[in-house]
Amino acid sequence: MSASGRGQPTDDLLAALLDGMDAALCAFDADGVVTHWNREAERILGWTAAEAVGRKGFAGWAARAADAQDVEDRLMAAQEVPGRQVNEFALLTKDGGRVLVRTQSAGVPGADGKPAGVYCAFSEVHAQIDLERSIALSEALMDDASWGVVLVDVDLRPAVVNAHAARAFGSARTALLGRPLGDLLEQGAEELEGALQHVLAEGSPPAPVELWVAVRTPEGVRRCCWRCGFLRLGSPLAEEPVPLGVGWLFQDITEARQTALDTAQARFRAGQLHRSGRAAAEYEDPAEAAAVRLDFALAGFADHALLDVLEPSPDPERPRLVRSAVSPPGLAGPAGQGGLPVPYEPGHPVLQALDRIGSVRASVPRGEAAEGWARARQWPETAAHVLCTVLRSRGRTLGALTFVRSASRTAFDRADAAYAEEVAARVAADLDLATRA
Repeated sequence: MSASGRGQPTDDLLAALLDGMDAALCAFDADGVVTHWNREAERILGWTAAEAVGRKGFAGWAARAADAQDVEDRLMAAQEVPGRQVNEFALLTKDGGRVLVRTQSAGVPGADGKPAGVYCAFSEVHAQIDLERSIALSEALMDDASWGVVLVDVDLRPAVVNAHAARAFGSARTALLGRPLGDLLEQGAEELEGALQHVLAEGSPPAPVELWVAVRTPEGVRRCCWRCGFLRLGSPLAEEPVPLGVGWLFQDITEARQTALDTAQARFRAGQLHRSGRAAAEYEDPAEAAAVRLDFALAGFADHALLDVLEPSPDPERPRLVRSAVSPPGLAGPAGQGGLPVPYEPGHPVLQALDRIGSVRASVPRGEAAEGWARARQWPETAAHVLCTVLRSRGRTLGALTFVRSASRTAFDRADAAYAEEVAARVAADLDLATRA
């Protein structure tokens, strides 16, 4: 607010602009007399514009007598040097308190180019330090933090990505900006977008969230488990909360989570083998014991199990396999035939397992109908992934064991093959015992 010229449109506009600033601002003429004093300066020190404008320097009111001359000299020195000068002063409030402020001052040239005064913007030091800390934290997070940081706008598209997150996506930082999450993730995009929408609507979740995603990278699709935290971002300048987007922080915990899952899976499967052994011991007929083992093996592993026993064949090149048991019982069609030969065509995965004396995995080819693919191979029509392993006991091949999964499950892997071979070894022992009984 100016000491003179009040009522003139230009001065009214200047006063309105100064009073609307978030920073405290005052100005001095060439003699060190206060000419302007805005509302933020009044808020910090308590002195009104009417009380401040017209005073020479801060002596006798806004600074201690011992400090006043030094404060004035350092402020007025700004008109003699180019650029801004930064200083810290202890000023007095109207109620007698002291406030440490940080000032930025610069000279104001007159129409003739000579120094005409100084303007000074200032704020409380602790507020300035808080601001600098916030900026430093933001820069550190966006530079190369040890976790991924992505700022997502209200349209759920990355607006800022740090280096760690870019590496997690296998792409350059700028290449990720503005792209839909569905372009970056083959799986998990819907779950992630749902979490982001929830944060925008309801606020930050109380605990981190673990998400399994499949990331599209130049090397191919990579499956990851990310532990994610979300923060709703709102504008500090608006009177009403205005969402700016979501701060998404994540760490890749795939290795640790996969290790935990593998350990839990191995523990569960070992327990199933133990329980199946105890249950099988209660059956007098070894063939029934073998069927019971299949029931236990299916839990958490596959949808169906098919047990084929090898019988003498007139053609040594065409093994004769007879369907001995299925689990769960009640399958319709060729897959559920009991006691009848199964017409496997040459090259069938079961026959391959017999030839290799090992395990064979197969999945429905991309673009082919699962129902027709399964029916042609004498499997249940829902079959999409199959694991065939050979039954061996006392150096002899007794048959084959087939595990079937539907399309809703993942394909069999090497760990699954090892478990299937362990089950097959126990089933083969039961069948061998049955032939000797």
